[in-house]
Amino acid sequence: MMAVRAVNGGSLFRTAASPPLLTFGCRFRQFSSLPFRRNSELGLRFPFFCCGNQFLGYGGGLSRSVHSLVDCVMEELTAWRSRRRIRATVKLTTSGELLEDKLVNQEIEKGLLLEFKKDSDRVLLGVAQRPDGKKNWMVYDQNGVTSSIKPQQITYIVPGVENFDHAEISKFLQKAQENLDPTLLEIAWVELLEKNASVTAEELAEMIFGSSEPLESYCAHLLLSKDEVYFTVLATKGSRTIYGPRPTGQVEELLHKKLAKDAAEKELQDFVQLIVSAKAKPALAKPPKSSWMVDEKIQYKIESLEAYAIDACKSDEQRKTAGMILKAMGLTKTASSALNLLINIGYFPVHVNLDLLKLNILTDHSDEIIAAAESLLSDSSDSDEMNREDLTHLKVYAIDVDEADELDDALSATKLQDGRMKIWIHVADPTRYVEPGSMVDREALRRGTSVFLPTGTYPMFPEKLAMEGMSLKQGELCNAVSVSVILHSDGSIAEYSVQNSIIKPTYMLTYESATELLHLNLEEEAELKILSEAAALRLKWRRQQGAIDTSTLEARIKVVNPEDLEPSINLYVENQADPAMRLVSEMMILCGEVVATFGSCNNIPLPYRGQPQSNIDVSAYSHLPEGPVRSSAIVRIMRAAEIDFRKPIRHGVLGLPGYVQFTSPIRRYLDLLAHYQVKAFLKGETPPFSAGQLEGIASIVNMQVRVVGLQASAWVSIGSQVGDEVEVQVEEAHPRDDVLYLKEVLRN
Repeated sequence: MMAVRAVNGGSLFRTAASPPLLTFGCRFRQFSSLPFRRNSELGLRFPFFCCGNQFLGYGGGLSRSVHSLVDCVMEELTAWRSRRRIRATVKLTTSGELLEDKLVNQEIEKGLLLEFKKDSDRVLLGVAQRPDGKKNWMVYDQNGVTSSIKPQQITYIVPGVENFDHAEISKFLQKAQENLDPTLLEIAWVELLEKNASVTAEELAEMIFGSSEPLESYCAHLLLSKDEVYFTVLATKGSRTIYGPRPTGQVEELLHKKLAKDAAEKELQDFVQLIVSAKAKPALAKPPKSSWMVDEKIQYKIESLEAYAIDACKSDEQRKTAGMILKAMGLTKTASSALNLLINIGYFPVHVNLDLLKLNILTDHSDEIIAAAESLLSDSSDSDEMNREDLTHLKVYAIDVDEADELDDALSATKLQDGRMKIWIHVADPTRYVEPGSMVDREALRRGTSVFLPTGTYPMFPEKLAMEGMSLKQGELCNAVSVSVILHSDGSIAEYSVQNSIIKPTYMLTYESATELLHLNLEEEAELKILSEAAALRLKWRRQQGAIDTSTLEARIKVVNPEDLEPSINLYVENQADPAMRLVSEMMILCGEVVATFGSCNNIPLPYRGQPQSNIDVSAYSHLPEGPVRSSAIVRIMRAAEIDFRKPIRHGVLGLPGYVQFTSPIRRYLDLLAHYQVKAFLKGETPPFSAGQLEGIASIVNMQVRVVGLQASAWVSIGSQVGDEVEVQVEEAHPRDDVLYLKEVLRN
């Protein structure tokens, strides 16, 4: 019988009949601080040992050889045998023996120390107090709580204990935790694997501690029950469990998984520390968003939290990662928890617009796109330079909202000698810079439109290209596509032309200032008055063609300082029937009719927009006040718009035989498409896109473009007639939860 053996020349193990290794003069150092070497054959880690003050390790010693280590141990073993007769205190059950012999369950008695499952997540230690019914027992647990448990809840009965004092439970647990050393399992595993033997907690205690006293037995039970690598459960009966060593290959695989799990847990804890640190910093000292993107693993975790916050996780793994982070932070696993955490660390601004994230709306252009745009700006060539009509002699009015960034249309007018009015609609010419299929064009297609929000504008083109190169600017020479129209006296189109041009905008006006100029009726601004007269004439003509007036009131909100905790919010109410707004909208509609007619006459595929003539009897709404109230009621029953890419289709609501949106090529990609097609024709070239290709592109754009608004109904105490104005005040708003509370403002 071998009492001590050397495994691969590097580690010592004892048999069941030998004394515990801790009793030898050649002893284990504390395992948690020992360096380890890996056995090349088994892929296992073995500890260094010391004998006296001499240290030895795998493959050789620092001051003594492995053989001297064996001699040292053998001497100690001989002395120990001479003092005490060796007895085989542990009988290991081999695979050929019956396990049932070891599964004799101990009866529960008062005073026994029990381990039991409180619930799925908690295992407690308690002392049996008294029976509770036929099978249950009342126990007093480590937390000082008395409760009734079922026999099947008991996971272990600590052996050798009688009348245990429940006041000593905490001390017992503390001592048990101090004695836990998982590396001892590795030693026992090698021993048992070689013998193909199973083991109980008490037997393991005798092997690794040299004693099966209550404390040692419970320590062995804890090691075995928590082990996920070396041992597996062979049989269980009540509180008795027998364990067997796993095969070497399985242990290697589990060790690999454990190492990966430990690394992942360490990685998670490091990330949580970063979060905690960022959360504790004052607002101005928070780490920039870019700092979370430097390391791939950190980036994945922060993006998992972001996806969780907007309910857009791409995989179960991403959802699981976010959940683990929230749990580690002591937060509930909810989208709002993730959102608030990202705000608290400065990753999201305080007033983050979640819809931008949920709808995947791009708010920045990449460095690559910006560089490509700047390269286009530096190119001074103009392929249409020789074919541009010089219209710099015209007085040009550009009218838009006061905060407009991209200015893409302007107007001119004059009266001919025969009294007819001639109108010019000048549209910015972005095709001067951008060609179909180019990098900048593909990015504009991906966006589909500029995004206008109260907190800012996110342009379809890079800002510098859109504002400095493409936009019309007051007092500067600007490339344009000019649509000129001569009107009959009834407002219908008499003549038209579409041409490349160069203009010099005279005025940049807001709607408010343009309306004021119209009211002043200044003689030197006769051109503005002609435009107003033309707009009124056109509206009258369109109504005769079946057009329906859809002008209404529209709220416009501007947030001056969106990053502040208490931002300044400015609210404007636009009346689309306002003279200047009516003027501009009528001229844009006129331009759309001309381009549709031009495209039809020249067989140019274009995005021809139409809307079926609804069977609307406008007189049925005559009881409603004219204006926003009546328009809103009519809009509700209108049929959906349609697009044909081969020929014009009637636009019943506008009262036009055909219509093409053409006046916002910097802001809307479908308008840019129309420019590509028309500009190619003006050059004498074949349009770049067929009708089928246009349809495919339009379907992509329509997936990106969304109009977001709010409509609601409410009961009010004042206002007896439809159309009466009622003033309300926002009482509470939770936009991320789609909650908005309004209250009626009562005036004396």
